[in-house]
Amino acid sequence: MTEFTTSADGLRIAYETSGEGDPVLLIHGFASSRAQNWRATAWYKTLNEAGYRVVAMDCRGHGDSDKPRDSSFYNYEKMAGDALAVLNAAGAASADVIGYSMGGHIGIDLLLRSPQTVRKLVVAGVGERYLRGQFEMRFEIAKAILESDPDRIANPIARGFRIFSGQPGKDRAALAACMRGDRTAHTRDELARAARPVLVVCGENDETSGPPGPLAAAFPDGRAVVVPGRDHMSAVGDKCTKEAVLEFLAE
Repeated sequence: MTEFTTSADGLRIAYETSGEGDPVLLIHGFASSRAQNWRATAWYKTLNEAGYRVVAMDCRGHGDSDKPRDSSFYNYEKMAGDALAVLNAAGAASADVIGYSMGGHIGIDLLLRSPQTVRKLVVAGVGERYLRGQFEMRFEIAKAILESDPDRIANPIARGFRIFSGQPGKDRAALAACMRGDRTAHTRDELARAARPVLVVCGENDETSGPPGPLAAAFPDGRAVVVPGRDHMSAVGDKCTKEAVLEFLAE
């Protein structure tokens, strides 16, 4: 059942819970939703059967949450604040956190700003490219998202984002604003102060993220897993990803 909490800047943020046990907060990727990223890929079922309580949110601009069309609403500090609001509303003082792609960036921000809230962090679909600082293509992708005809987009990565964001029920104007929002990453020095174990998981063929090893090595207690034969879109639901995450959470 969809529930709502209110962000610090007054937006309605949607979330739902499933199962019983220690809480695991799920933060989805860009242009996705809790249903598409996690429920449809059987993560709810996987975690519930392993004895965890799922707390899954829709990030601002996505799913059932409010969708402002101003890029100033979309920085990772505000979106990590939304995650805190969801945990508070769900009655969880702390949780294991699993973030995919954009959700991984938000999870890193949450860990560094509120380490008492995060027991363990899984960063999936985010790898070596994070260490370069800013996401270089975000303005080109934002422009592509607003293009009426995807066939006119020459860059294959930008065209892929346009097609994905154009699925039924998605607000392309809000998603373009989200993509234009601040994407500044934390520095190596900041990552080196992370106080919790971190698992970094990327598909072997994920050109969006790059390999997981360099990012994992930036954390004091980081480890990396490569999912064989998978890319950015296919690694999230892979059996190897789930097995690696469950093993990490159980340690």
